[in-house]
Amino acid sequence: MTGRPAVAPPQPWAFPVPERFELPNGMRVLLYHRPGQKVISTRVVVPVPLSAEPRAVEGVATIVSRTLDEGSAAHSADETAELLERHGVAYGASFGQNGLTLETESTARGLHLGWELVTEFLSQPAFDETEVSRHVRQRISEIDHQLANPGSRAALEWVKTYYTAQSRASRPTAGSAESVGAITPDDCRDFYRYLSPAQSTLIVAGDFDDPRAALADTFGAWSPTHTPAPSTPDELAPDRARIVFVDRPGSVQTELYVGQAGPARSVDWAPYPVLGFVLGGAPTARIDAVLREEKGYTYGIRAGFRPRKDDGTFLVSGSVRADVTAPALDLLLGILDGATEFTTDEVRNGADYVARTAPGRYSTADVVADEAAGLALFGLGTDYVTDYLAQLPSLTADEVSRAWSLWRDTPRSIVLVGDATEHAAAVEALGRGPVTVVG
Repeated sequence: MTGRPAVAPPQPWAFPVPERFELPNGMRVLLYHRPGQKVISTRVVVPVPLSAEPRAVEGVATIVSRTLDEGSAAHSADETAELLERHGVAYGASFGQNGLTLETESTARGLHLGWELVTEFLSQPAFDETEVSRHVRQRISEIDHQLANPGSRAALEWVKTYYTAQSRASRPTAGSAESVGAITPDDCRDFYRYLSPAQSTLIVAGDFDDPRAALADTFGAWSPTHTPAPSTPDELAPDRARIVFVDRPGSVQTELYVGQAGPARSVDWAPYPVLGFVLGGAPTARIDAVLREEKGYTYGIRAGFRPRKDDGTFLVSGSVRADVTAPALDLLLGILDGATEFTTDEVRNGADYVARTAPGRYSTADVVADEAAGLALFGLGTDYVTDYLAQLPSLTADEVSRAWSLWRDTPRSIVLVGDATEHAAAVEALGRGPVTVVG
């Protein structure tokens, strides 16, 4: 009888290393060769700060991203849609805090056509009045749905509480009903001038032949004309350490949204995914161990760090039974306040989870492309991922405790969405600060 085979420990994993070059118009190119992955992912990221939007038409960046493919100098919106469908090219675009991202997914058969069309979207968009108006109406309808969703409503109120009213981050990324409703095709054309290949990064991941000539023929033809985008830094509200209760009469649950300062993306990142996992990133985390497993107050509450380019936040969110709104909030804040040290076992479990699941998380071409695109908007390369993953096996409890101590005592903004008539008084009685009720 043979013995059980020995299982070797997992080997260190590194993010795929790209082939790098630059197109004549200044666009940086990253090629991630992933043999066997026949669906090829392409991303174009164009850094433009969201604060470049004029205040009166905030949301115009989002409308630009949604209407780039709605007709160009070469094809109508219907023709574009037909070409994408006929050649099996999936296309999408979005605008976030740091800029525009366009993406395609296709097999080799539709790859060149997809690149041609995305180049058209970037270089000669029509911004047809009918299409812009249609997307404006759709966005206004979305706003109504977001305000009706407790989680979305909490997030919107939280940024309004945490940042000054003058800061772009204090208002919805995709605009308010009033500002979106004012957007015209001319506003889209004005904002479009901030897009430039010289500031952009092109990412291709999958199984492909040498694409240099095809990329030069397509994206390389995008003209490098550019208008510099104005940028205004966000500022934290001096009175952000307060509790805001959004009243939803009759709610059977209360949404909790608690946040405070956290690190920017550019810091030594290794301790922070581990901290997120230990505090609120898993059913075994400290928060769920008490609020879910011990008390039965919630189906689950999650916590983690959300870095931005120049700053960041630590956010905790989830819903609890309405009748335990005050004790649940008190317990949650107590867990955060009491997290002064972390055990070796906690840190090792968190570090192992983050490190050993990385090969699975980054196993597909689309995820590789997404990670590279997201980091490019921060001005970082994917060696950033390799570097912090390499630190995890030796990460100590003291290092994690020190990292948390940098942010643990920073002022917290707390937003609750639920029945304020029934529960605001109990929340205020906790002595955690005055409660402001809003509709």
